[in-house]
Amino acid sequence: QSEVASNTIVSNAAISACEKCGEWEKALQLLSEMTQKTMESDTITFNAAISACEKGGEWQPALKLFSAMVGGNMKLDVISVNAAISACEKGGKWEKALRLLQFMVQNTVQLDTISVSAATSACKSAGEWENAMQLFSVMAFSNWRSLLIARQLPNSLNAINSP
Repeated sequence: QSEVASNTIVSNAAISACEKCGEWEKALQLLSEMTQKTMESDTITFNAAISACEKGGEWQPALKLFSAMVGGNMKLDVISVNAAISACEKGGKWEKALRLLQFMVQNTVQLDTISVSAATSACKSAGEWENAMQLFSVMAFSNWRSLLIARQLPNSLNAINSP
């Protein structure tokens, strides 16, 4: 058992190193090798791979990994959602960023100001000033959780994954 945990830790460190070096393709390759070797992957593994894709400006593979986490009933955390939202921001996918925020709020994943800031930035970059200002005001009034739940946006994973 300790060998399996050790291998997972080493693989997580390697994927994280790929993220830091901007080698998103290598990070995905390492994750794929972990799966082929039936090594355990965990939230840390996926977070590092999503972050590597985000740093590489690759929103589609980032969202596929995020969806794999959800589909595999993995524990999502603030790092998971922030990396996925930031990938959407960098890819100019403001609607997906908003859907991710809403999805995560409805599924009680703890979001933070980074999550909302990245979604706000995605809206701003796309010229979606009304949405950006709405998120900014929600964040400023510290009631963003309940207001995001009330937003009338599609929230299915299919909507998150579609191009």
